[in-house]
Order: sequence, then C-alpha cells, then structure tokens
Amino acid sequence: MSAKVVPLREAIAAHVHDGDTLAIEGFTHLISFAAAHEVIRQGRRDLTLARLTPDLVYDQMVAAGCASKLVFSWLGNPGVGSLHAIRRAIEAGQLEIEEYSHHGMVARYAAGASRLPFFPLRSYDGSDLATVNPLIRRVASPYDGEEISVVPPLNPDVTIIHAQRADADGNVQAWGIVGVQREAALAARRVIAVVEELIDSSVIRDDPDRTLLPGTVVDAVCVEPFGAHPSFAQGHYDRDNAFYRDWDAVSRDPDRLEAWLDEWVRGLDGRAAYVDRMGPARLDALRPEPRPSGSVDYGSYR
Repeated sequence: MSAKVVPLREAIAAHVHDGDTLAIEGFTHLISFAAAHEVIRQGRRDLTLARLTPDLVYDQMVAAGCASKLVFSWLGNPGVGSLHAIRRAIEAGQLEIEEYSHHGMVARYAAGASRLPFFPLRSYDGSDLATVNPLIRRVASPYDGEEISVVPPLNPDVTIIHAQRADADGNVQAWGIVGVQREAALAARRVIAVVEELIDSSVIRDDPDRTLLPGTVVDAVCVEPFGAHPSFAQGHYDRDNAFYRDWDAVSRDPDRLEAWLDEWVRGLDGRAAYVDRMGPARLDALRPEPRPSGSVDYGSYR
C-alpha cells in the first residue's frame, strides 16, 4: 500500500498546523465535513479559513474556536438563512473577514494555481465590494491602458478536497459538481484528498477523463465513507436537507451548538463513529438508486 494512504487523523496531524490558511472546498457537493471535524478534534487554532460559500462546515469550525479569519464569497446556510456562529464571532470582533464575489474567489485560486501575481476580471465593474476590501484593486492594461479590477493570488497552506474515489498513488476522480476543488488544490502547498472509496489504478487508467487531480500533487489519501455528509457525494448519497434546516436552530443557540459539537464531533473518535451514530435508517434514506453513466471507447493503440 502506498504511503500516501493514511488515516484521516494522521493526515490532519501531519499537514494542518495552527496559523495555517486552510481551504476546504466543494460547492454544495463534496464538502469534507469529516476533515473539518478532525481539525476540531485536534484543537487547531488561529486558522485562516478560505472557501466559496462558507456553509455549515465553517460555522462549526468557527464555533469550535478554530479560526481567526475568514476569506470567502457569499456567506450563509443555503436555502435556510444565516450562519449564526460566524455572525456572532464577527459581531464580537473575534473573526476577521475578507469578502469577494464567487468569481473573485475563483480568480484568486486560478492565479494561485498558475503562480500569477494577480488575476483580472470585469465582474467588479459597478460593484462597491472594493470599498470594503482594499485587496480588490484597479490596474491599467499594459496593452491599451484600460483600467480593470484585479484580485491577488490565493495559495492555501493546505487544501482538503472530497471526491468519490482515488487510487493509492493519489490520483483522484470526481464527477458531478466539482466546483473549484482542482484550482484550490493546485494552488496549495499541501493537499489532502478524502474519498469515499479506494480503487485500483487500473480503474483510473480505464477512465482517465474523470481524473480531477494527479497523484503528483496529492500528499495524503484518506478513505472516509459518508465523509461529506450532510452535503452529498454524487452516486453515493444525497444532500441531507433536513440537517441543513435543523442546523439553523442549533446554530442560533450557543449552548445547543456546543452540546452538538460535544456529541457529534469531540465525543467521537472518528468519522466511522459518526456514521454509526446516524443509524442505518437515516443512511438508507440518503442512498440514491443506481443510474450508471454511459461508456465510451478510448481505443487500444499499439
């Protein structure tokens, strides 16, 4: 077995340090709650958390005291309302924020992945976001003098992605909504891939176009079934919409939120215990019926 395949506990201990800039991406889909919970269990502090749509995953990490800064675009519990732990931390002056549009965050990761000094974009024309974020600036094009908005590169110390599968060499495959997982990983100094299953390398070779990341950029592979719950993993389980709705009441009440973290994160020794606690009926309700994709013929060339 490749040395890259390690328990999630070991991967977090080795690659996520106090004071790091940490990106846990996945846009609605494939959000690695398993990794976030392990960061909480290991008591990481003073993290800068980067992400499009911070979602419940960062509400939980902020509530647990892991973060001192948030770099983000659009902050909320999708379809429900606010993220109350994050809101309380901001209002108490305990959490610094740096806000962009979604396109601004994508551009930041793209610049980081390409090792560029900045990334130009037109979508800030007419926006007042630059008045609250001095890192959104205007420069003159060297070609025709036109002024255009730019954002700086974002190079996380570590990016954690979730995907459906990987092989032992760290070649990662994902399908469905992949968001900016590739860009965030390529921009990072260290990469942890959390996957639903470990597969033989022959599966990667037989279907190469589904490869999200090559093993050369992945430092650790961790196998954690249901590791993206309550978000979803296409083909494995559905989004747990009831969890997102119920989170609103939990997040509003600091004592209730602290009790939830004790019961579902700090009081468990890993993701397997979390899945056991969910129970078979809840797990079965989230599992979709099979719907395989079609196949293509790559050809066998001599």
